[in-house]
Formats: sequence, structure tokens, C-alpha cells
Amino acid sequence: MSAATPLELIADIGGTNARFALTDPADPAPRVLQSRTLCNAEFASLQHAAEHYLAEVGMRPRRAAIAVASPVGNDAVRLTNREWSFSQRELRGALGLEHLRVLNDFGAVAWAVPALLPEDRATLHGSATAPLHGPVTVLGPGTGLGVAMLVGSQAGGWQVVETEGGHVTFAPIGTEEHAIARWMTARFGRASNERLLCGTGLAHIDALLRNEGPTDASPALREPADVVAAALEGHDRSARRALARFCAVLGSVAGDAALIHGARTVMIAGGIMPRFVPFLRSSAFRERFLAKGRFAAYLESVTIHVVTHPHPGLLGAAVALRAATTE
Repeated sequence: MSAATPLELIADIGGTNARFALTDPADPAPRVLQSRTLCNAEFASLQHAAEHYLAEVGMRPRRAAIAVASPVGNDAVRLTNREWSFSQRELRGALGLEHLRVLNDFGAVAWAVPALLPEDRATLHGSATAPLHGPVTVLGPGTGLGVAMLVGSQAGGWQVVETEGGHVTFAPIGTEEHAIARWMTARFGRASNERLLCGTGLAHIDALLRNEGPTDASPALREPADVVAAALEGHDRSARRALARFCAVLGSVAGDAALIHGARTVMIAGGIMPRFVPFLRSSAFRERFLAKGRFAAYLESVTIHVVTHPHPGLLGAAVALRAATTE
């Protein structure tokens, strides 16, 4: 490795992939530099993955921000959907860091929201160019379902509230969703929103619909990307039904989260979402988002965007690291 450098390490660690990059604190706006995506299954720990990346780019940063798909509070961190755990203090020492900020992965996405450019988002409802208006609900499916909240303003500064809102209980509507809830409960002991609104959840919905009932003991799961591709191609009826149901449930959950947060803006993120924005627009997402009885009119005024930036977690880690410098 080279000698110490002013560049800083940023990372976004999900259940499936570990994304690493560098950022230059001297840049006027945070940027993601030299990004790499590593497969978690190829490394024994987060430390090993980070060391591999740093050796590859030949850098020794002294400051880092790492976003992880798990709650963050104490020194010990355990990922929710990956058998990785670490001590923040020990990781800081092992990587030779003077400062390490560890934050929730969707907290990082929320930090990225004020730094997004107009081309980094697709608008589902409301003005595409209006200034960001908080509170902002940030949620989206990946390996799990992330939920966070952004409060404050552009003038007064923004703060992120990290949550584990994706783990609340799924509230099915209609016969098909009740069947899905029973099927998921039989397999996992509980049907949470996270179990449905993630890549594997889409695969489970697709498997149930392909087998036309909740009684199949072990249906084969297709890769989520294959389900999306088949749905968009148009000839696979069960894939289209699965993606349509996924979008409808996402609409319900997004509407619930907006009410809980008192949100004026909703940002939907997650790696699979930019792949089917037109499908989402034509789905029952908006109908279900508004289906909140007496508060439908309140939700009518909420602006909804889909984040299309390729690495919002990395961008948010860079923003959070700058915020730590000024605290």
C-alpha cells in the first residue's frame, strides 16, 4: 500500500454484497471514487473484505464511514442477513483508522438524499424539481427492507433517524395477500414486511403464484432478477402477477411509513427498484399508497421519488463522514 492519503474510505455492506469506495473530503460536493463491489460469500469477515479492497486500490485512509445492514448502537455489530459480526473498536485498529463511523445502511441512504442531483431520481408523484421538503421517509427493498427518516431542512441542516421499520408485521389485504402471509408464516414463523419486500420475498411471491396455492412444501425459487426480467418481458403471467403484487404491497407499506413519519416526501431506494420504474408507475402502488381512509387527502400532497443513483449508500456514507467532521 501507499503512504497515508487524505482520501477517505466509504463502504456499504449489505447481506449479499460489500461495496467499497473512496471519497475526497476536499471536493466541494461528496463524490464516490474507485468503487468496487465484492461478494460477501467470498470473505470470512468485513475486515477481510475491506483489507482486500484497500490492497487492490493501494490506499491507507485514516478516516472511514461504513454503512451496515443491521442496527448500530453498541461496539459489537452483527449483520442481520449475513453471518458477519465485528467490534467497531477492533475494526478501527485493524484497518489503521483514526476515525471510524459505523451507521445503518438505510441511514446512509437517507444521508445521501440531500446530495442527490435531479438525474439521480425518478419522480412518481409531485414536482421533479421542487426543493426537498421534510420530513422525508426513505425506504426500499434489497436483501431486506430498509426504512429511515430524514428530518430538518436545507437551510438548517439535515439529521437522519435510523430505524428498523422494515421488520414490522405484514398487514395483508385481499385473498392473495392473506395466502402469501400464511405461506410465509408457515416457513418463517412470522410474516414481516421485510420477508416480502426484498429480493428473496419477490422470489417467494413468484414461487407461490407459480404453484397456485400455499400448499407446495418446497417450490423452486427463481432469482429475483430473473423474475423482474420475465415480468418486464411480458409473457410470464406469474412473474407479472408477482411483481404487481410486490409493487402493491410496497405502496401500502410506503403509505403507512409516510403517515408514521408525518412525511412530506418519500424516497424509494433499493438496488432492484430502478429496473422497473415504468412498471411501478402503472401498478397499484399509488392506489395502495393512498388507500388510508380519511388520510388519503393528506397523502395526495406527498411527493414520491425513486432513487436511481447507482450507489446511494456509498454517497450517503461520504455525506455522513463529512457531517462527523463538523460535529
